[in-house]
Amino acid sequence: MIPYDKRSGKIWYNGELVDWSDVKVHVLSHGLHYASCVFEGERVYDGSIFKLEEHTSRLFHSARRMGFEIPYTEEEVNKASNKIISTQKVENGYVRPVAWRGSEMMAISAQQTKIHLAIATWEWGSYFDPKLKIEGIKLNISNWRRPAPNTIPWDTKASGLYMICTLSKHEAEKQGFTDSLMLDHEGNIAEATGANIFFKDKNGELHTPIPDSFLDGITRRTVIEIAKSKNIKVNERKIKPEELKNFVGCFLTGTAAEVTPVSCIAENQFKVCETIINLNESYIALVKKKKAA
Repeated sequence: MIPYDKRSGKIWYNGELVDWSDVKVHVLSHGLHYASCVFEGERVYDGSIFKLEEHTSRLFHSARRMGFEIPYTEEEVNKASNKIISTQKVENGYVRPVAWRGSEMMAISAQQTKIHLAIATWEWGSYFDPKLKIEGIKLNISNWRRPAPNTIPWDTKASGLYMICTLSKHEAEKQGFTDSLMLDHEGNIAEATGANIFFKDKNGELHTPIPDSFLDGITRRTVIEIAKSKNIKVNERKIKPEELKNFVGCFLTGTAAEVTPVSCIAENQFKVCETIINLNESYIALVKKKKAA
């Protein structure tokens, strides 16, 4: 794999198309030292970004929650996102808008820092090995927990919130798992390291945690809409780890993960059932249709 700083083409950077290798962030940027940085992850299908407006709106919400204003309008960011995928000729890939505080101040207070915005895109296939998308991935249960909602800006896609996700995923991979299930501050099931989670019970109903201390994913909401259109009951509720043994199916949802089945969580086994396969097919059909429209 080519390192991301060695790739070619252009990146939209502070209002201009800049050569990929010339986009620089100073080592004393506040965003690097104090995590005053927000971002989005978006999928390109057939040359178009799925739910671009929703992602851009969430980026702006995240920035406001972090105490800074992005110096562009949402419409300008949408246009810039479409421009960069056209410039880079990305047909099926990923888009990463990122906004951060600059290097004008180096301390906790950062009221006078410049806000930077960059948008990069690249061709990108499945987040997980395609074979695992069929067989299901394996999760351990992380020792790290999602913090209480009054301790972090939990409803943002902010860089600092992913520190424990990286630690959790690295530990899972060391143990031979693909990813990690994280619990919330009360010990309830929360999410995986970068995706929301759903369970299927013996009656065919779906269960998913209430997103009150972690991100309510755009893909999560989309899959709930798809499930309801198929008359599948979706229960959004608190779920205890002890309930894992009662479920027969499990899957993750996310922009990168899309709909990915789970074959086990620790010692709990799940089947890649027809319901999950069908939801995945419907999701892919939706994103392809939306892109072509």
